[in-house]
Amino acid sequence: MTAYDIILEPILSEKSYDGIPNKRYTFKVLKIANKTQIKTAIEEIFKVKVSKVNTSNYSGKMKRMGRTEGRRPSFKKAIVTLTADSKAIEFFESLS
Repeated sequence: MTAYDIILEPILSEKSYDGIPNKRYTFKVLKIANKTQIKTAIEEIFKVKVSKVNTSNYSGKMKRMGRTEGRRPSFKKAIVTLTADSKAIEFFESLS
């Protein structure tokens, strides 16, 4: 499993934008990935130093299409905090 398999996509929301000046970035990650794997994947992809990783699991919301009900897919979210001496992630620089 490579680092690009673990980190699926960044989460871009108002709450995640508030953390960018404090070097806190939010990503959607693989459900079976643990904090250590997420930390090494972020450090490998973006060439930064990670101080801590917070994770939370989200179950998919119920949605209806006419009479039938379904569920959106569940996912895992990771909030990654970088060290003070680490450089910022360039992808998020234009967004803040």
